[in-house]
Amino acid sequence: MDKLFQHEIVFFGGKGGVGKSTSASAFALAAADEGQKTLLVSTDPAHNLGDLFDKTIGDNATSLSANLWGVEISSEEETRRYINGVKDNLKGLVKSHMAEEVNRQIDMAAVSPGAEEAALFDRVVKIVLEEKKEYDLIVFDTAPTGHTVRLLSLPELMEAWIEGMLQRRQAVNENYSQWLHDGEPVADPIYQTLMERKDRFSKARHTLMDKKKTGYVYVLTPEKLPIVETGRALQLLDHTELKVTTLIVNKCMPEEAGISHFFVQRRKQEEVYRKKIEERFPDRRKLYLPLQEEDISSRTTLETMKENLIQALKSNT
Repeated sequence: MDKLFQHEIVFFGGKGGVGKSTSASAFALAAADEGQKTLLVSTDPAHNLGDLFDKTIGDNATSLSANLWGVEISSEEETRRYINGVKDNLKGLVKSHMAEEVNRQIDMAAVSPGAEEAALFDRVVKIVLEEKKEYDLIVFDTAPTGHTVRLLSLPELMEAWIEGMLQRRQAVNENYSQWLHDGEPVADPIYQTLMERKDRFSKARHTLMDKKKTGYVYVLTPEKLPIVETGRALQLLDHTELKVTTLIVNKCMPEEAGISHFFVQRRKQEEVYRKKIEERFPDRRKLYLPLQEEDISSRTTLETMKENLIQALKSNT
């Protein structure tokens, strides 16, 4: 079995339109066919797992085939759940006459930049720490590049932010104790909540950075813009110490394509870009998958892509 299947978690990322979701689905299906209990999770707002498997998929795990389940996370629903959780944590900590104003401020924060990513990451953390106990492998089909980079860089940022909040909260508690309680420690539920979140983020970050447990795959096509965007994304992820080891170069011209002028020119152009991919990403394993005769939009065409992926993995072991 290929080393990718030996991970507990595998993330798929890439520019929109390169075949990221179909690649993640084909990989998850291949793992399930090998007997691994697999969960396929979509964090992409443009969910299409349901279309591929001809199933209605929502927030709860839905059976897609033998050993394979799917979840489509709604960023809007997760933001609502996240904000309601914050409000619940503050109940009893805020005086009644201030509660309305505090809730108004929290609702305003819900539409601020980064709120959806934070809420989505909270759900990803829950899956990584809790739901992975139920599965042999979890495959994440993430949103297009920019969103993916922000999502995967959040563990480090959130942990640092909470550490700063803890330090400030501790200083406030020490001053409060000295002024009103003769130096005796004061129970602080907010501090406790922050400590619990810091612990969860630390555990999640440890799992995501563990090369034995977590793998990262980026999907691109042999074209200029996907190559440039992939290069930027990998550079940013390398900076956060999240190493993408495998690239899937999708929609390559098949050998049996015609010999008309059009196909000859397309093949020449593709050869130039394939050479650039080899030169720009020399230390990444590259899997080349052929362009299919029709869209990958059904279980039948997905099965074909799965076989192509398995063949590419075997030839690049």
